[in-house]
Amino acid sequence: QVQLVESGGGFIQAGGSLRLSCAASGRTFGVYTLGWFRQAPGKERELVASSRWNGITWSGISTYYADSVKGRFSVSSGNAKNIVYLQMNSMKPEDTAVYYCALSPRFIGGSEIYSERGYDYWGQGTQVTVSS
Repeated sequence: QVQLVESGGGFIQAGGSLRLSCAASGRTFGVYTLGWFRQAPGKERELVASSRWNGITWSGISTYYADSVKGRFSVSSGNAKNIVYLQMNSMKPEDTAVYYCALSPRFIGGSEIYSERGYDYWGQGTQVTVSS
């Protein structure tokens, strides 16, 4: 089993920045696909970014960003292994949502990265609210 814990959500004014963290623990795998999703009130959960990782070194391989966040959001890892960050800049009120990280212990691609079913493990979510 893998446990994912998100943190870093909060309240921010439009134009500001937040950094979310996703900490993974438990079983390790050789490769991962880690997705960031968000769900706004009354809307379906949508993919924000999906990235592939070397599971041994936690070095990133490639990342896909949704058009709505491209150029504003970025995914990275820090010095601590097993933690992936979602840096969110130039935030907009429409970025308001509960943000989730999700993990698949394999590489997934194409349309599968958009599907919740493509990911085996999910965090509990963290609320992000952007005021205008």
